[in-house]
Amino acid sequence: QVQLVESGGGLVQPGGSLRLSCAASRSILRIPAMGWYRQAPGQQRELVAASHSTGNTRYADSVKGRFTVSRDVAKNTMYLQMNNLKPEDTAVYYCTAISESIDYWGQGTQVTVSA
Repeated sequence: QVQLVESGGGLVQPGGSLRLSCAASRSILRIPAMGWYRQAPGQQRELVAASHSTGNTRYADSVKGRFTVSRDVAKNTMYLQMNNLKPEDTAVYYCTAISESIDYWGQGTQVTVSA
């Protein structure tokens, strides 16, 4: 079992940056897949970025070149560095991990991009 806790959300102006953190309750070294999803009001949850234990990463087209996902296995933490934020990035961001065919989710952290 894995508990996930997100942090780092907040209010930022367009063009600004935020770094989200996802702290796991156990080692993430061998968790095959972790990722970040987001859900804006009235919209479906969408995949933003995925991180695999192989080192491979994947991004939604809308965030390519602006967002970077990474893992710090020593801290059992996954990060999402978000640069050049746009109003359309406003959403609740969720961390997820897939371990032994079970999906685990964090509680979410709000990101609001507004002038």
